[in-house]
Amino acid sequence: MTITIYHNPACGTSRNTLALIRASGEEPVVIEYLKDPPSRDRLVELLGAMKMPPRDLLRQKGTPYGELGLSDPTWSDDQILDFMLAHPILINRPIVETPRGTRLCRPSEAVLDLLDNPVASYTKEDGEVVSYDRKLL
Repeated sequence: MTITIYHNPACGTSRNTLALIRASGEEPVVIEYLKDPPSRDRLVELLGAMKMPPRDLLRQKGTPYGELGLSDPTWSDDQILDFMLAHPILINRPIVETPRGTRLCRPSEAVLDLLDNPVASYTKEDGEVVSYDRKLL
């Protein structure tokens, strides 16, 4: 299975998501999107796969979201994409792409539905224990 994660190593949710993928026995393609941001076309593809408008992928915390006035609902999708391309930190993370689907994995355990062999239990960096049973879904 080919798995790609758009990852920020400074983000705990992203680190937990990556650890959950690796715990499932997969080694994903890791794209540190702040160093290697997706192209406009690729970002549009990811949003389409997630069935998500650009505004829903905007990260507010720790970004220039407020300074840029991005809470203004008059910004178009194309303008929001322009801001994300100019400031990749505005792209929320982690985004995980697998043959099972593409998803913004917040919280990190959202990745479990995308994996062929997800772990049944995992302890996050903060000590929270995540239990998972696909049969219960």
